[in-house]
Amino acid sequence: MKLFMFIVAIATLIVGFSACERISHITQPTTPETEDKSGEISIGVVLPLTGHLATAGGLMKHGLELALNEINAQPTATKFKFIIEDDTSTEQGAVDAFNKLIHTDGVSVILGPASSSATKVAFPVAQENRVVAISPTSGERGLSAIGDFVFRIPLTTDVVVPKGIEVTYAKLGYQRVATMYDEIDGFSTDRDAALQEAFTARGIEVLATESFRSGDTDFSAQLTRIKALEPDAIFVSALPPEKPGILIQARQLGISVPFIVSSLTDVEVEAAGAAAEGAITFIGWLSTDDTPGNQAFVQNYNMTYGMTPNVFATASYTSVYILAEAIKNAQATDAISIRDALANISNLDTVFGKFSFNADGDAIYEQKALIVKDGMLQPFE
Repeated sequence: MKLFMFIVAIATLIVGFSACERISHITQPTTPETEDKSGEISIGVVLPLTGHLATAGGLMKHGLELALNEINAQPTATKFKFIIEDDTSTEQGAVDAFNKLIHTDGVSVILGPASSSATKVAFPVAQENRVVAISPTSGERGLSAIGDFVFRIPLTTDVVVPKGIEVTYAKLGYQRVATMYDEIDGFSTDRDAALQEAFTARGIEVLATESFRSGDTDFSAQLTRIKALEPDAIFVSALPPEKPGILIQARQLGISVPFIVSSLTDVEVEAAGAAAEGAITFIGWLSTDDTPGNQAFVQNYNMTYGMTPNVFATASYTSVYILAEAIKNAQATDAISIRDALANISNLDTVFGKFSFNADGDAIYEQKALIVKDGMLQPFE
């Protein structure tokens, strides 16, 4: 009996030690192995290279390719390869491009789309398929909140508009205003809604809200109605192709009050000529900014393409460097690892200044107001 009890006790101890060892294996954290990222990574790119927004898409492509060449020239950096798809400046084109890049090319990351309208329908495709998407230029609020795989580089309307109104109202003191917006573009309609909210909050009277559609070239009827009301300022929310025409026709009608225009760039200023003088915009970048790497970027872009970059090219350039930083910090190059690394980006030095993502995947950096003086965008002071 004593021998039997001794054997049972020994067996119990052996089982106990085995159980403890199994629990230890389960509860002890393991150190993740970092993937070798020395190879080439394919990055999907979706841009409007034809159609209504082709000019902006071409400039964005310049910014992306300049960053790609710079990063690939670094001896220690992970090499990138772009697979570029044209969304034809349409929402369906963006969805088709995302599906092709995800299901045929098997990419983990897509840079694009450009417009808010395209981003609104393409981001859900990325989120559903658990692929990272980064839009360099879509500013409509709420688009990144659909899920944790989608991010954006521009400041959104709910950030830009209240701050811009605060800065310009303090100096111009407008009390009676009018607005114009593109009724079929997501960013333009959202920006006008944000303006209406800001005006209500400050007790600013909106005399008229006029709409137009992407592709329109005659804005004289809307501008004539606005002129008759004699507003103190006119706010325009539009895509790049329509902005110069609105400014030119307004001046031809003798409207001299300040125009405050969404995301006005040097390209539109040049196209509008003298009609752009005095126009104001809310934006996050200026070619003369003394931010990290900005002057080198402007110089390299000018040498490569023979022109000064605009904010669309700059945002695209910056998006590649932000992605490169995330991949450098990620444990691997799968979409989940890149997503997590992007979400953790905080106070990164970029040509926009210190850059971070908020909890929704939208950008945080310093905003500024600019005014056209002597044919050039300059700080609004």
